[in-house]
Amino acid sequence: MRTTKLGDLGEVSRLSLGGGIGQIWGETPREEALATLHAAVEAGISLIDCAPMYNNAERFIGEAFEGRPPPGVRFTTKHQLGTPQPGAATAALEASVDASLAAMRLSRIDLFFLHSNLHRDGYAYAFGESAKAQFSTALSIYAEEVIPAMEALKAKGKIGQWGITGIGVPEAVLDALALPVLPSVVQVIANLMDSPGALKRYAEPARPREIARAAKAAGLGVMGIRAVQAGALTAAVDREQSPNNPDRRDFERAAPFRALCARWGVDPAYAAHRYALSLPDFDVVVLGVKNRSELSLCVQAEADGPYSEAEMAEIDALGLRPPGS
Repeated sequence: MRTTKLGDLGEVSRLSLGGGIGQIWGETPREEALATLHAAVEAGISLIDCAPMYNNAERFIGEAFEGRPPPGVRFTTKHQLGTPQPGAATAALEASVDASLAAMRLSRIDLFFLHSNLHRDGYAYAFGESAKAQFSTALSIYAEEVIPAMEALKAKGKIGQWGITGIGVPEAVLDALALPVLPSVVQVIANLMDSPGALKRYAEPARPREIARAAKAAGLGVMGIRAVQAGALTAAVDREQSPNNPDRRDFERAAPFRALCARWGVDPAYAAHRYALSLPDFDVVVLGVKNRSELSLCVQAEADGPYSEAEMAEIDALGLRPPGS
């Protein structure tokens, strides 16, 4: 498997195994989740991306490797800080790290993400404003409390590097990438629709490619997430969804992509991952796979290399990206 430099974390595989093995998307028996973890490492994946909210993912990592992961394999996890009481961010972040270390049976987390949406102070969300304190962190808290807390966790040796999940309000994420102290890695939406789906709580355009460019220009690593947009870019969604769910609406809108994949004779999930791997400015693509069959499809997409300019243009010509994206 190809490798790449991911910011200050150094050389890692171009694919990262994500939280799908945690039994959060469709049925995955425990034994299959553990087997998928081992199969990913055997396929050359050296970065496993996790979070406490991914149900059993951290625990399965602990069970699979029993505190002795293979040499060279690195682990990420996250914390959705939200809006803590003044002065409470440091303790909350450290408590989350400690809990994740215990669950994964590790002595250090290689890369720890702030998993909150970032917003400018005083910002009002178009969707979910009443729950803003649970999912979103103001830039002032980020600058004054989160950054020092992350640096302190590095100094203690509990984490190697830290990052942010760049799915918040685009202006706020771009502001964070212009501060004096920067994260090492940013996670950014990477799919052929440029769609965060149900993760998008603001009214403005998402601008993921602009965020990825800004991160790379600042010398940061970029991890692409949601390559299949929560199943919208697969042959069939594997869970019940309301017709009004943004992810379900994306699935319906992506019908021309599935038709194109049928003409090409490829699985839509394969094509979506290969597209994400072909995007400039994205170092790593995180897989949401939940079993070895799905994993194998993605490993093949990476092995087959980037799409040609003509193939990328044919996908883009479907018109599934927002105007001006």
